[in-house]
Amino acid sequence: MAEKQTLHQLLNILKASGADAWEVTDTQEKGWEFYLIRHELDQNRFKELESYQVKVYIKFDDFLGSAAAPVPADVDEAEMKRIVAGLCQDATYVRNPFYTLNQPEAESGAEPAATPVDLKAISGDFLRTVSALPETETEDLNSCEIFVSEIRKRILNSEGIDVTVTCPSSMVEAVVNARKDGHEIELYRMYTCGTCDSGQLTRDLAETMRFGRDRLVTEPTPALGKADLILSTDAACSVYEYFADHLAAGMVYRGISDWKPGDTVAPAEMTVKTAAFLPNSSQNGAYDSEGARIRDVTLIDAGKAVRYWGSRQFSRYLGLEDSFLANNFIVSGGTASAEELREGSWLEVVEFSDFEVDDVTGDIAGEIRLGYLHRDGKTVPVSGGSVSGSMDELAKNMRFSAEQRQYDTFLIPALTRLNGVTVTGAV
Repeated sequence: MAEKQTLHQLLNILKASGADAWEVTDTQEKGWEFYLIRHELDQNRFKELESYQVKVYIKFDDFLGSAAAPVPADVDEAEMKRIVAGLCQDATYVRNPFYTLNQPEAESGAEPAATPVDLKAISGDFLRTVSALPETETEDLNSCEIFVSEIRKRILNSEGIDVTVTCPSSMVEAVVNARKDGHEIELYRMYTCGTCDSGQLTRDLAETMRFGRDRLVTEPTPALGKADLILSTDAACSVYEYFADHLAAGMVYRGISDWKPGDTVAPAEMTVKTAAFLPNSSQNGAYDSEGARIRDVTLIDAGKAVRYWGSRQFSRYLGLEDSFLANNFIVSGGTASAEELREGSWLEVVEFSDFEVDDVTGDIAGEIRLGYLHRDGKTVPVSGGSVSGSMDELAKNMRFSAEQRQYDTFLIPALTRLNGVTVTGAV
């Protein structure tokens, strides 16, 4: 693998720096940016960027200090030396228990071939999809920004790791308008993905326009006390992140999570897996940011914890040799249909001003911007108020659909129903 002169200089500086170990990530990004007003292209530009991320390690007896910083690709050798020397000094102020960096796989075989990224084709797919977006007299696209990139990362370390990951990465920022009786509302959306899934993007934007229309006719959310909450948009990712994060080595080592392999930690039908490649994810790759090979492994099987995942540092602290940083997650196992999950009374919130699941406490909280309250056979759009609860309790009786929906790096159940959430009214 040929080295550019700048990278060659940086590696030589690191080898001569006195650091006991080091890591370098050389990131190259090239791509197109498109800025549209309504459906008209206002401007576009091509970008090509490169940067380095450097981390150095200094050993002290049974401790390991570290420090990291970006290094611009256009600096001269003197500036590189200054940055690296500063990192070596900064690393002396850190005292972590000692651990070793990732090493090349003994029998790794050939490095997986990178799939060519056709920026022109991907860009064309996005532009055609946005141009053909169905609109009405009262709901339409206000503006849109499209970013299409090829990300190439070369990861090297002092142990001999030298691997490259290449993947497409795209982002769409859109503002849609809805109008009714002299009132107007704007809704902002940001979608991240690998390439353009035309059907899904069209459905997402059409859904957003429907939400805008319904926001104009909402009633104040009543104080419901305890109620069943349905999540059918990207807010549900935070719920499933809670399960994956509690099996992260860093969470376990620091005592934030006490989950152990074999423990029942989720509903009996839930399965959570990692995936090196998830169709249309913006984070696909055979290796993680530390050069470890990413594998498809099961974290939770039929509600029981199976294994941990995480960085080299915390994995070594737990005595794990083959762990890695996962980029993509798949959650499955639901048996209910959407119709079954919408039986009885419920509040389906599709727009939050903010929604969080606290990693430490498991508490959930979110302010309602748009929801649909279903009771007595009627469904009414509502706004205002908030939801709260604890995943420690809610996980015991949560239900989720067999049908799945993808949000970039997460493939999760399309509908999630949490029983017994506290709903505070708008007034």
